[in-house]
Formats: sequence, structure tokens, C-alpha cells
Amino acid sequence: MATSSIGPGFLTQTTVFTAQFAASFGFVILASILLDIGAQLNIWRIIAVSESRAQDIANKVLPGLGYLLAFLVVLGGLAFNIGNIGGAGLGFNVLFGVDPKIGAVISALVAVGLFLSKEAGKAMDRFALVLGFVMIGLTLYVMFTSAPPVGEAVVRSFVPEMTAENRAGFFMAIVTLVGGTVGGYITFAGGHRLLDAGVKGIEALPEVNRSSISGILITALMRYILFLAALGVVAAGLTLDEANPPASVFQLAAGEIGYKLFGIVMWSAAVTSVVGAAYTSVSFIRTFSKALNRHHRGLIIAFIILSTLVFVTVGRPVKTLILVGALNGLILPIALGIMLIAAHRKSIVGNYKHPVWLTVFGVLVVIVMSYLGGVTLFTELPKLFD
Repeated sequence: MATSSIGPGFLTQTTVFTAQFAASFGFVILASILLDIGAQLNIWRIIAVSESRAQDIANKVLPGLGYLLAFLVVLGGLAFNIGNIGGAGLGFNVLFGVDPKIGAVISALVAVGLFLSKEAGKAMDRFALVLGFVMIGLTLYVMFTSAPPVGEAVVRSFVPEMTAENRAGFFMAIVTLVGGTVGGYITFAGGHRLLDAGVKGIEALPEVNRSSISGILITALMRYILFLAALGVVAAGLTLDEANPPASVFQLAAGEIGYKLFGIVMWSAAVTSVVGAAYTSVSFIRTFSKALNRHHRGLIIAFIILSTLVFVTVGRPVKTLILVGALNGLILPIALGIMLIAAHRKSIVGNYKHPVWLTVFGVLVVIVMSYLGGVTLFTELPKLFD
């Protein structure tokens, strides 16, 4: 789940919003973490106790609702995966100087190779774990090199410089970050993976809780490290390259070595997100028929190939990654609302009693994300097309 959320969109959104809000972006990260935990704890627990995937739960809540949820998640996953493939190609370009499209094809072949393995699940988990540590370690180095004003970042995380003029921008940033962390397919990446690994039932809830919160905290750690790295560059009065904001953070902070480190981080972030997006998107349709379930590995490979073909022919603009993150944030209230209804249906969760505080927490997330999402949809998203 963590490595699924830490992709090219994650790197781009974090640096773009740091340039926009400076130290006050720390408040956006803090607010998004609280919303992330409220959403993910609810969703993962309900998947675990029902021992069913989200689309099957939704169909039990209301026949046909699971198909709608699957459509939204798969569409969002495909859009995100095109950006992920593009990010992998860009990482290859930085490291080896090859055309990003060629790098994208090579990266797609690496991802396909994981799913051709006899033990695809274990291979995928190990792959994500190792590259996750690589990303955090290298970004941490760049953060120290950029010498950010940590004290100001801590203060502004709790007392942001928010005005009537920039409030809607803060709202969009929160929706985008939540959408990029637990929106669309991403929150289900871990929930469905646990289910496939046999971690399910009421007795598994302590492990589910730990996994859920640790996934959010790992993502938050990487977000804060990248935020501080970018803040050091911005606070020094340097300007980020609009064509590739995260690359310029690494390059301005650590020179040519930093630029090469960016290539490793971008490729690692992108290829693990390719794997996560493909795996989770297909997990939303594989239960609809025995044939789909039987050929799910082939569908995952086809999903990766389709994403690659679209990138090779269309490309990956920076604005698209921000837009897709925001749109995935709009899917979250729908998905979480369905899960909260399911949590109180005995026919779905049996004798399990969902904690009142978690229900209240989840309802608050639905309300807040619906409001912030509405403001974003009508006031901020149109600006991306100006």
C-alpha cells in the first residue's frame, strides 16, 4: 500500500505544493494523515472481517454497486498507471540517458516479470519492501543536503499561513494528498493483498490495525522527508523546474549526484506503483466470474501492457498527475461510505461489532472529504486547464 501510493504523482504533488505553500504545506500533510488513518482503518477492518473484496461487499450492500465501484477504481488505477509507467521511463532516462519511452517499456517488462514468477505474491512484496527502503534512504540524504528550516516547518504544520484567498488551494492540496494515499485503488491495495495472504477474520484484526497504520506512517514519513528536501530548496530562493519539479529538488540540493539519485528514486517509486496499481485494479474485477479469476495474472499483465501503450502514444504531463490524485480523492467518500454501511450489516460482517468511535471517525472523513472535494471540483480543478 505504501509503495503503491509513493509514485511519480506523489513526488510531483509534494514538490509542487511545497513550492506553492512553503512551510505551511506541513499542515496539509498533517491533516491528510488524520484523514488517511480514518479511512484506511475502517476499510481494511471491514474487508478483513467480511473476508470479501470491496466490490463484493458493495454488491451485498446494494446489487450493482460493486460494479460501479469497480469501474471507478479500475478507471482511476489505469489513469494513475499511465503516469507510473511514464515516471519509470523518466527514471531510466535520468540514469542511463535512454529515451523515456524505451525506459518505460523496459520497466514494464520488469513488472510483468514479477507476475510471471511462480511465487508472484512473495516476489512482489519483497520487491516493494527493498525499493521502499531505497527511496526513503536516498531522499533522506537529499533532505539533509538541502538544509531546510525544520523549526518553521514544525510551527507551520500546526499554524499554517492560511488566508481567504488561498483556502481553496489548501483544500485541493488536502484532497489531492488523501486521494494519492488512500483514494481510488490505493487503500484497497493493502486490504486485498492481506486477504490474498490469508490475513482475515476477527482474530486477524490486531495485525490488520498495525498494517493499516504503519502503511500510512511509512507514506507520511516519505512525504515529510521529500517536503523538507523541497522546502530547503524553496527557502534558499531557488526556483523549481515546472516541467519536472521533483527532479529539480534533487538536482538543486545535491548537484549532479542528486539528479542521479532522483533517477533511482523516481524509477523505484514508479515501478512499485505500476505493480500495485495493476494488482489492485485487477483484484476489483477478478471475482465477477470464474474465468476472470482463473486468468487474473494474465489480466494484470495486460493491464500493464495497456498502460505502457497509452504512455508511449500519449505521454505524461505533470498536471495530469495532480488531476488524477484529486479525482481519486473524490472516489474515497463513495468507497468509504459503502464500507461503513457494510460494517453494520450482519449479513456481511456476521457477529462482528464495528467500534462506534471508528464509525464516527469514518463518517467525519466522508463528510470532510465530500466538502473539500466539492470545493476542489468546482473552484480548483478548472484552474488546471487554464
